[in-house]
Amino acid sequence: MNFIEEIVEKDLQEKKNDGRIQTRFPPEPNGYLHIGHVKAICMDFGIAERFGGVCNLRFDDTNPVKEDVEYVDSIMRDIAWLGFHWGNVYYASDYFQQLYDLAIRFIKEGKAYVDEQTAEQIAEQKGTPTEPGQNSPYRDRPVEENLRLFQAMQNGEVPDGKMVLRAKIDMANPNMHFRDPIMYRIITTHPHHRTGRRWNVYPMYDFAHGQSDYFEGVTHSICTLEFVVHRPLYDWFIDQFVPQNEYRPHQYEFNRLNITYTVMSKRKMLQLVKEGLVAGWDDPRMPTVCGLRRRGYTAEAIRAFIDKIGYTKVEGMIDLGLLEHTVRECLKEKAPRVCAIFDPVRLILTNWPENRQEDITAENIDGMPELGTRRMPFGKELWIERQDFQEEGDKNFYRLSPGGREVRLKSAYIVQATGCEKDSEGRITTVYATCDLDSKSGTEGGNRKTKATINWVECNSALDAEVRLYDRLFAVENPSADERDFRELLNPDSLKVTTAKVESSLRNVQMQDHFQFLKQGYFVVDDDSAPGRLVFNRTASLKDNWQKKA
Repeated sequence: MNFIEEIVEKDLQEKKNDGRIQTRFPPEPNGYLHIGHVKAICMDFGIAERFGGVCNLRFDDTNPVKEDVEYVDSIMRDIAWLGFHWGNVYYASDYFQQLYDLAIRFIKEGKAYVDEQTAEQIAEQKGTPTEPGQNSPYRDRPVEENLRLFQAMQNGEVPDGKMVLRAKIDMANPNMHFRDPIMYRIITTHPHHRTGRRWNVYPMYDFAHGQSDYFEGVTHSICTLEFVVHRPLYDWFIDQFVPQNEYRPHQYEFNRLNITYTVMSKRKMLQLVKEGLVAGWDDPRMPTVCGLRRRGYTAEAIRAFIDKIGYTKVEGMIDLGLLEHTVRECLKEKAPRVCAIFDPVRLILTNWPENRQEDITAENIDGMPELGTRRMPFGKELWIERQDFQEEGDKNFYRLSPGGREVRLKSAYIVQATGCEKDSEGRITTVYATCDLDSKSGTEGGNRKTKATINWVECNSALDAEVRLYDRLFAVENPSADERDFRELLNPDSLKVTTAKVESSLRNVQMQDHFQFLKQGYFVVDDDSAPGRLVFNRTASLKDNWQKKA
């Protein structure tokens, strides 16, 4: 168990919260989920699953300027795709009235006041971690005046940015978050996606979050380490209205997920999308859940990756190679093997009868007949990879080359190259070979071994496909730590688009079907595919150096 699971188990043994386990996943609906969020999702939902509790989905929709229903829908879709199920769906906006009433209570008890200073003035008066801050000149205004002004803020009578409501705590506290934090700000320019124009004041995260946990009945409020310094304020707000001996939520923190060659900042991701540097939130180079899904990463692989890296209280950087390795491990025994020829050259079997056509039976995964077979048309003219032929092969080249060397066509016959044909520029256009008609795989004469096996597809039945070869989005290992503009660090070779000849068994593939293109890598059917148009994304290459590095 990780350290948070140990805490939960101990709480259950001690019958804390009457033996009740309730977590929540509280995303802001201002962007798409990324793999960093998945780590939190696996924790929040995983705790509930393991200990018989419930995990609710609660949207932290306290800033209508940045929020949209599009993001709400995408978040719910991604969580479901990952295989998790929420108990209930809540919104911070469900608690706007309770939070507002609580703010009124704070004002009446002298624990909050309306400040008319600018954001810059408030920041200047905060002080430093080693120097105390200065009190606002509005800190001691009468309760009645604070109530009147706060009501005016809510009534829309005060312009945005003119006033804020601050908690009255301690401007000399060594924890900067205690120096009269802002509880409410005015937003009149954007209607809320759920409440419309009902509210003109909106609670800040530090005020809304803990109280929403309390209203909802959360027992274990789990978040990442950057919120450690927020926890005392989280508890302080709760302490102001909840008796010490009653139920209260408790916050626990774990290390966030940082991956090499990747940025996890939603602000930077939004820039990439808006500036057209990627094709959208679901661009397969993006670390978003929808981007990873389109890339061909499976929910199983992503969750297995999260299990591998675990949860600690120490921040670190995870090698992207481990994620890629995990994806390969999950696909290698599931993705059917098929032939796809990326740089085709025509192979003509000169002794093959003109009108003879037959089907070759090939296992979907060699050595695993339980995963089925497929039929591959075979005839006189085939496509092979250009690199599988050399006109003058050296002693270390074991594939097709004139001179009597035998090569097996995958799952089919043994052939020998006899020559080639070139165009006016000297480029090989056609390779000629003879076929041993008694060497078909699976027959009595098909047991003869060769030093090389090459891939092929039959010319008349082959399908044309667009293939998108994706690589790492950034060219540097840690773009977030680089002083240059992150846009300057993009990998210019992160996407290459090419075409391929693929076997006819792929004619009726479905979106998100996975395959291993033999000797090429793992690929997935892209959403852009349509009848008569095949588009594949490279999920991962076959080369895996992770285990060597580990």
